[in-house]
Amino acid sequence: MKYLHTMVRVTDLEASLKFYRDALGLEEVRRSEHAQGRFTLLYLAAPGDHDAQIELTYNWPDADGKSEVYTGGRNFGHVAFAVQDIYATCQRLQDHGVTILRPPRDGRMAFVRSPDEISVELLQAGSALAPAEPWASMPNTGSW
Repeated sequence: MKYLHTMVRVTDLEASLKFYRDALGLEEVRRSEHAQGRFTLLYLAAPGDHDAQIELTYNWPDADGKSEVYTGGRNFGHVAFAVQDIYATCQRLQDHGVTILRPPRDGRMAFVRSPDEISVELLQAGSALAPAEPWASMPNTGSW
């Protein structure tokens, strides 16, 4: 058995790419358009690790231009990524307008959310970094 991917439905593919690719730093692995089924699949992975992927599923609007509204459930927890420098990663996310919901006060763990409210956990690879400002004093924001 081999883990392949986690699928999340997205309502705005471009906003999701700005989050997952531009801000988070994932790479697009492949994309496929399915006109008959009216959906797009886009697979992303961490640089250098294409074994574990996240699949963004974008269902096209109907003939009236309406898109399905997705609501999150507590049965889905989060997607997690190990990062080389949690402080640099959180700064890059902030620079892209992403709110750090659970800052890495401990130099080890942070949480953010995608444009579709998917919770993303960031974990420092290896040992935790020494606590540093502004992160050490930053409060939680919202839910993660």
